Order: sequence, then C-alpha cells, then structure tokens
Amino acid sequence: MSNVVVVYHSGYGHTRVMAEAVAAGVERHLGSTCQLIPVEDVDEHWARLHRADAIIFGAPTYMGSASAAFKAFMEATAAFYLAQPWRDKLAAGFTNSGSLCGDKLAAGFTNSGSLCGDKLNTLLQMAVFAAQHSMIWVGLDLLPARSSTGAFNGQLNRLGSSLGAMAQSNVEQSPDDAPPPEDRCTAAHLGERVARLADRMNPLPV
Repeated sequence: MSNVVVVYHSGYGHTRVMAEAVAAGVERHLGSTCQLIPVEDVDEHWARLHRADAIIFGAPTYMGSASAAFKAFMEATAAFYLAQPWRDKLAAGFTNSGSLCGDKLAAGFTNSGSLCGDKLNTLLQMAVFAAQHSMIWVGLDLLPARSSTGAFNGQLNRLGSSLGAMAQSNVEQSPDDAPPPEDRCTAAHLGERVARLADRMNPLPV
C-alpha cells in the first residue's frame, strides 16, 4: 500500500477534475490512499506532504507557465529545501489548459483550451522542481493515441505526452463537460502507476 498526496491549484475547476481523476487512479491500486490538497490549504498539510510516499503536482497552464498560485506553493518549499524531506519520494504532475499539445512541455498532467497551450513548459517546471527536492520523477507509460479523424473513442494519452498526463478543455466548457473522458482516464492511469511504483519501492516488512 502507498500513501499519495495530490497538491494542486485549479482556477476554474478543470484542473480539480483532473486531480480527482488522479486520486481515483491511486485508489484503484489495492490498499493505496490519496489525499487532495489545494495549494490554498497547503500550510495546514506540510507534515502530511513530508510523510507521503509520493506527491503528484497539478496546475493549470496560464500564459505558457504554471499558475501564479502554484508557483507560490513551489517557492514556499524553500523553507525546508536544505533539510530535503522529499528526498527519494516519487513525483509526477498534471496540467490543464484550453489547448492541445504533444510533448511540448514537461511531466505530470496538463490541460488547456487550445491544442498546445504550452503545457509542456508547465510540466517541465514541475519536473525541475521535483529534481531540486531530490525526488524521482514518474512519467507516463503510454504510447500516443492515434486517430485519422480527430475522434479518439476512449483511447488514453490522446495528447501524446510522455512526461506526464495532459488534458485539454474546450474554451468556455464547464468542468462538468471538460476535460473529456480520455484525458480524465489518462490522469487516472498516471495516479495508478504512481501508487503501484510507490508500493514497489516501499515493500511491507516480511
């Protein structure tokens, strides 16, 4: 069993939908638990983050970068940077924007309203951040989905990311409808993979 935390910022609710999908994927792995922590509440939960086996980061992509609220969370971790409480924990990420993208940015999962939205840059920020804390980054073990018509019919990784799970929400669609099921299922797959690998790294005593 593994103890996973998802720490995320969601401006309009779409990234929260992705965070919930990741958490559902974590809990598909037998015995694993997941807690969702919005960055607005992180000051109450640093101890839980320090105890976690894995931390999955999530942020929307705004203007080609993680949101200001998520970057404020990253900067706040400088308070314990030298102590390295996150050393050797697993890390992954997700981002949401209004555009589609392939491997244009970094790790985790991302979502935007356009097909690209420079989501890869957000994931790269997360991966570098994780490396600064001596964490071990987990990418997405899925080949890109293939479609000749633009319809993906439930295929995972429709945006063709390798570093993490990306999502795309059509502009002005509510979180009830966007991101689409393929992106949510990709996020759940990432969560389950992180939980499984965390389990492998932390076996129960014999």
